[in-house]
Amino acid sequence: MHKQFRLGLIAAAAAIATLPATLSAHRLWMLPSITVVSSDDAWVTFDAAASNDLFHPDHQPLRAPPAAFAPDGSAAKIENWATGRYRSTFDLHLTQPGTWKVAMVNQGVMGSYTLNGEQKRLPRGTALAELAGAVPAGATEVKLTEVDSRNEVFVTSGAPTQTVLTPTGKGLELVAASHPNDLVASEAATFGFLVDGKPAPAGLDVQVIPGGKRYRDDEGTIALKTDAQGQVRIEWPGPGMYWLNVSSEGRSTAIPDAARRMGYTATIEVLPG
Repeated sequence: MHKQFRLGLIAAAAAIATLPATLSAHRLWMLPSITVVSSDDAWVTFDAAASNDLFHPDHQPLRAPPAAFAPDGSAAKIENWATGRYRSTFDLHLTQPGTWKVAMVNQGVMGSYTLNGEQKRLPRGTALAELAGAVPAGATEVKLTEVDSRNEVFVTSGAPTQTVLTPTGKGLELVAASHPNDLVASEAATFGFLVDGKPAPAGLDVQVIPGGKRYRDDEGTIALKTDAQGQVRIEWPGPGMYWLNVSSEGRSTAIPDAARRMGYTATIEVLPG
């Protein structure tokens, strides 16, 4: 299980590395056709893109498949991958009961340095293990940032399960006091976040944005901050699909004199009730 999980993270990081730089100015999302199914042999179709308006593809598609994990934690297969002008689509075959995860994981280093009077940038997708060879001897004005981000979607066949929600202890992660596939508009949800396996600090900015902005006068952002336990309580304005995002900046513990940027994003469905 652990070997398959690591391979999935590597594949997802490679997928992120193929995204054009312009995507950083737009919100990246994966949208499932449904999040909860009753059949134990169902399919879920996903759209994936970066756009100005959430869940409306108007800018760039995701360029390579994300990773997927079955309820038992094993790596799952992304099927029927296709990329169009503004979005990519793919399918996930739910062959086990329980909660599945689709994840884009980016763990690496970005930055620049000066060599022989010329400024150069690290290759896109540089991993921590590759850093020593990526910055040549004699380089000056080295500016590095460790990047650790996750973009996840959960879908459930039958009753929700917890295995794919088990944190890895690396980066910014979700701790679901409220299961992301068991949400209804009439009940507030509590989500917690971890940084490297420990409760996230108080005061992190959390954005919860409903889809359908094209049909509203404002974006409808719910702006929250993590409490002393690294948690937020979300009162849903109504049913629908939501984009949740939290980010954190600090100093890297892996790279001397480097910054660190962490982010967590999830697409969540809230049902009537």
